[in-house]
Amino acid sequence: MEPGSSPASWATVRRLGSVVARHPDVWLEAVRLAVATAPAGWWRRRPFLPVPDASYLRWRAATAYGGDGEVPEEPEDVVAYLRWRRRQH
Repeated sequence: MEPGSSPASWATVRRLGSVVARHPDVWLEAVRLAVATAPAGWWRRRPFLPVPDASYLRWRAATAYGGDGEVPEEPEDVVAYLRWRRRQH
């Protein structure tokens, strides 16, 4: 996320990260996903983390759940998605 991204997007990333942290079986896949979705040159811009762009997160939520791209109330869906990605490899 760019320095000007909304605080809500940071809150979402933190919330989803805390859910993933409770599931060690998907940590490696979470790292793979972070690398795959990180913007080019992420290490040159604050916050110096491979966090996807806020517009990507909105698009991903909209394609997964419909609507306006709001993240659903069930963050465990992220764990299910990471397990699905792992099985696809």
